[in-house]
Amino acid sequence: MIVLLSVAPGTVESTMTEDLSPAERYAAARRRAAEQATALASFREMYDFGLDPFQIEACQALEAGKGVLVAAPTGSGKTIVGEFAVHLALQQGKKCFYTTPIKALSNQKYSDLCRRYGTEKVGLLTGDNSVNSDAPVVVMTTEVLRNMLYAGSQTLLGLGYVVMDEVHYLSDRFRGAVWEEVIIHLPESVTLVSLSATVSNAEEFGDWLDTVRGDTEVIVSEHRPVPLFQHVLAGRRMYDLFEEGEGHRRAVNPDLTRLARMEASRPSYQDRRRGRNTLREADRERERRQRSRVWTPGRPEVIERLDAEGLLPAITFIFSRAACEAAVQQCLYAGLRLNDEEARAEVRSLVEERTAAIPREDLHVLGYYEWLEGLERGIAAHHAGMLPTFKEVVEELFVRGLVKAVFATETLALGINMPARSVVLEKLVKWNGEQHADITPGEYTQLTGRAGRRGIDVEGHAVVLWQRAMNPDHLAGLAGTRTYPLRSSFKPSYNMAVNLVEQFGRHRSRELLETSFAQFQADRSVVGISRQVQRNEEGLEGYKASMTCHLGDFEEYARLRRELKDRETDLARQGAAQRRAEAAVALEKLKPGDVIHVPTGKYAGLALVLDPGLPAGRANGHRGFEAHDGPRPLVLTAERQVKRLASMDFPVPVEALERMRIPKSFNPRSPQSRRDLASALRTKAGHIPPERARKKRSQAADDREIARLRTAIRAHPCHGCDEREDHARWAERYHRLLRDTSQLERRIEGRTNTIARTFDRIVALLTELDYLRADEVTEHGKRLARLYGELDLLASECLRAGVWEGLAPAELAACVSALVYESRVGDDAMAPKLPAGKAKAALGEMVRIWGRLDALEEDFRISQTEGVGQREPDLGFAWAAYMWASGKGLDEVLREVEMPAGDFVRWCKQVIDVLGQISAASPAEGSTVAKAARKAVDQLLRGVVAYSSVG
Repeated sequence: MIVLLSVAPGTVESTMTEDLSPAERYAAARRRAAEQATALASFREMYDFGLDPFQIEACQALEAGKGVLVAAPTGSGKTIVGEFAVHLALQQGKKCFYTTPIKALSNQKYSDLCRRYGTEKVGLLTGDNSVNSDAPVVVMTTEVLRNMLYAGSQTLLGLGYVVMDEVHYLSDRFRGAVWEEVIIHLPESVTLVSLSATVSNAEEFGDWLDTVRGDTEVIVSEHRPVPLFQHVLAGRRMYDLFEEGEGHRRAVNPDLTRLARMEASRPSYQDRRRGRNTLREADRERERRQRSRVWTPGRPEVIERLDAEGLLPAITFIFSRAACEAAVQQCLYAGLRLNDEEARAEVRSLVEERTAAIPREDLHVLGYYEWLEGLERGIAAHHAGMLPTFKEVVEELFVRGLVKAVFATETLALGINMPARSVVLEKLVKWNGEQHADITPGEYTQLTGRAGRRGIDVEGHAVVLWQRAMNPDHLAGLAGTRTYPLRSSFKPSYNMAVNLVEQFGRHRSRELLETSFAQFQADRSVVGISRQVQRNEEGLEGYKASMTCHLGDFEEYARLRRELKDRETDLARQGAAQRRAEAAVALEKLKPGDVIHVPTGKYAGLALVLDPGLPAGRANGHRGFEAHDGPRPLVLTAERQVKRLASMDFPVPVEALERMRIPKSFNPRSPQSRRDLASALRTKAGHIPPERARKKRSQAADDREIARLRTAIRAHPCHGCDEREDHARWAERYHRLLRDTSQLERRIEGRTNTIARTFDRIVALLTELDYLRADEVTEHGKRLARLYGELDLLASECLRAGVWEGLAPAELAACVSALVYESRVGDDAMAPKLPAGKAKAALGEMVRIWGRLDALEEDFRISQTEGVGQREPDLGFAWAAYMWASGKGLDEVLREVEMPAGDFVRWCKQVIDVLGQISAASPAEGSTVAKAARKAVDQLLRGVVAYSSVG
C-alpha cells in the first residue's frame, strides 16, 4: 500500500464536538479511547511537539505489524519513525538494531538514544567501538549487521526490529551492496523500517521490499516542515530565484534573466583591453557602473552579508577540502568575529573538555590553535580530512549556535544532524572522481535540504553565488526538480559467495541473489522491451501475410535474393580491402625523390615524394604514424603545395614515374624553395602521362556461389510472379523487423539473470582455487568467509601463501594497508616510499599474487568495471602505517607522508579493522600472523588514533 502525503503540520482534520450528534460523539470517544490504548499514544507523550501526518501513518503501520518505507525530505523528522520502532521493541521485550551508513551518524544516534532511554538500554557497534553490545537497542553501522548475519551471531536472537537509516545509500557504488545483503538475509520475523531521502522511485523500491520482506507500506512525504526559499547573491544584491506568478506558478525572476543577458553581452577582460583606447569616456563610465553591480562576492563578504540579513547560522558547501580550510583563513584575515566574549569563553571551555584526551605534543601538528581561533570567532571547516574529534566538536558547537559559519564539503550533507538557517553553494560544478561535472538535481536537493531548522526557523534559505555564464533557467531546473532515483549498485563478491554457499548451498544462493533490488530493476526494465518484442511479432505476422505468393514459398525466394546480395557485398568489400592493401604496399616502396601521380583527391596530379611517411618511425626529420594509419607520404605538388597525404588519396597502387634529386638546401617552408623545386618537377615529368589503372575482372564473375544462387533464383516458381517486386518489398520489411526483434531479444537475455550469471562466474573461479567444491566450502573458503573488504580474495591468497609469515607487527601493518588504502592522486604520481627488508619483499609478492588473480579474473570474465574483482593493491599508505606502528610521533609521520590528520586516522582505523579480521582468519597452528596482527593493532591504536569521543 502506498500513501502519498503532502499535508502541512497543523492541518489534521478536526471537528467541533458540538456539531456532532450524540451517536457521533460516542463513536469519537470510543476512537479516542482506542487510540489512548496504543503504543503510539504513549510514544507521542514523550515528545513536546505533535507528530506530522506521515509520521503518524508510518507509526500506525508499524504497530499493525507491517514494515515501512518512509521517503521524506532532509530535516522532516523521518527518524521519529525509527525511534518508534525502538519504543515498540522495548515495550514488546524484543531487540532493535538501528543501522546507519557512517560511524559519525552512529555515534550521534547512540548519544540521542542514551539521553532518551539511558545508557544501560542502548549499545553501540562500529568498526572501532563496542559499547554494551548485548543491550536491547544497539546502534551500528550497516556493515556490522551484515557481518553478524553471515557469522550467525548469537546477538541476533530476539531481534524484532531493524531500522535502516539513510537507506538510499544502497545507490552508493562502493558500499551500496551491503544494504541489499542485509535486507535479503534478515530473518522473516524481523520488521524492517527503511528511512530514505525523497527519491523519485520510492514506489518501485517499496514493491521490491514487499516482494522480499512481506507486507510493506510506502509512505512518501514531499512536504518540507520549514519552507525553503532560493536566492542568488550577485554583487551587493540578493535576488530571489523565483517570483510567484498566477495560480501559484513559479517563474524565474526576470531580473536574474536580464542580469545573465547583460553578463553574456559584456566583453571579456581581453576584449576590454583591446578596445580600451577606442571607448568613449561615457562608454567607460557605463561599463564601470555595470561591473560594480555584478561580481562573485568573496567568502568573508558573503558571511557578513548573511549576518546582516539575519541568515546565520549557514553552511557553505565548497567541493574541495583545501578550499574549506582556505575559506576559514580568509575570514580570519578579514577580521570576522561572529561570537561575543561570553560565547568565546563557552567555546574554549567545551573544546578543551572534548580534546583533553589528545596528547598535548600532537596539538600543534593537528593545527589545533588555528582551529580553536576560528571556533572562538564562530567559524569552522568540516571535511573528511579533519580529525574525527575536531569534526564532532564543530558539529556540537554548530548545533548549539556557537559556530555560525561552516565551510564544508558535500560529505556533511550525508545524514549528520547539522541543520542551518541558510545553505550557500559557491559553484554548481564539482569533481566526480573523473571530471568536473554539473551537480545533479538530487545532489542539489540533498545539499540545500540542510537549510531551515525545525522548531527554530520559520523559513530556510538556499543561496547560490553568482558566477559568470550562470544560467538562471538551469539553476531553476535544479531547484525545481525532484528527480533522485534509487539505483541498485548490488554486485556479488567473493566473500559473499562463500558465505552464501556455506549457509544455503549454491542453488539456493543463486535464487537469493535473484531477489536483489538490482535484478528486480533489471527485470522491470525488460518489461518495456518485451512489449516491443510482442508488437514486433504482431507486425511480422502482417508482413508475412502481405508477402505471400500464390506460386510458391516467397520467404524462401526472398532468402535466396538476400543471400545473393550479401555474397556480392562481401566480395565487393574483399575486393576493396585487397586494393587498399595493394595500394599500401606500393606506398611503402616509395622513396624521397620519387615522382608519382596522385590518382584522386584534392591534390590529384603530379607530385614529388619528400618523405614516405612510414608508420612507427621517423624519417628525414618527420614523425612516424601509427601502423593502422598506413603510410602518409609528404609530397610537393606541381602547384607548389607541400602536403601530407592519406591512404584514402591512393585507392589504387601507385608507382614512381621518375626520380629527382631533392636539393639539401630545400626548405618546405620557403615559398622560393617550393617554387623552384615545383618548376623542376614540371620540367622533369610534366610530359609523362599518368598510367591508367587497368580494370580487373570482378571476383563475382568467377564466383561459384553467386552462379549457384542466380540459377536457384531463376528456377524458383516465385521468380515468374507478376507482383514479385511488391512481395519483395514486404519481404525486405519482414527481414528488417525480424533482425530488430532478434536484437531486442538478445537485450532481454543480457538483462535477465545478470546477478546470478556473475555469481556463477565467481563460484567457478573459487572452485578453480579450491575455495569451493560444489556445495562444500573448503578450509580456504572458511578463511575467506571471515575477510570482508574490497580485496578479500587477495588477503586470503596472501594468508594461504604465507606471504606475511615472520613479519614484525609494523611490517604486517604496512602490508595490510595496501589492502584498504586508495590514494587520491593520479596514476602519474611518484612511486611511494616503502619500508625496507621483509616488508618490501612481502609487498612485492602481494602485487605479484594480485597479477595472477587479475589474469584469472580475465579468464573467468570477472570485470572490475562492473564492480566485481580485485583492484591492484595501493602501497601509498605503507610507509605511514609502518612509521606509526613503529612508534614514530604524529608530527614526523604527517610530515613524511603529507597527509591530513583526519585521513591518517581514518586509514589507520581501517587497517586496524582488517588486521582484526586477519587475526581471526589466520591458521591457528604454525602461523605467526595472528600474533603479529594483534600486536600491530595495539601498536597502531595509540595517540590520536586511539582517542574516541564515544564510550
